Amino acid sequence: MYKHLTPLLTAAVLATASFNAAADTAEMIPPENAARFAGKDGMVCGKVEKARYAEGSEGQPTFLHMGGAFPRHTFSARIAGANRGKFGFPLESLEGKTVCVIGKIQRDASRAEIEVTAPSGLKLANIK
Repeated sequence: MYKHLTPLLTAAVLATASFNAAADTAEMIPPENAARFAGKDGMVCGKVEKARYAEGSEGQPTFLHMGGAFPRHTFSARIAGANRGKFGFPLESLEGKTVCVIGKIQRDASRAEIEVTAPSGLKLANIK
């Protein structure tokens, strides 16, 4: 009777170990520390202090400012106007929410920034 349970339990343990290993490879970087990872792929997670659609700026980008209030923030996610329609919801609705931004971290003046080109680059986070 227990012979049939052994393969199931083994598969469950391996699946759990694989999931935990995958989660460990995507370390959450606080917005305040993002500049230290410039030039690398990363996942920056924090509260969106301000979401701003710069409609009058070149490329009509939307900025999600994190790590402090604009203009003293430490990190921004930048979504080009051409990519806004890919999201299916107003990006400004992310203001006040905790999100993770995934991509290549760049430096912009004294701040870090990730250019987000698709919805897969933004995730709502459950950080306690």
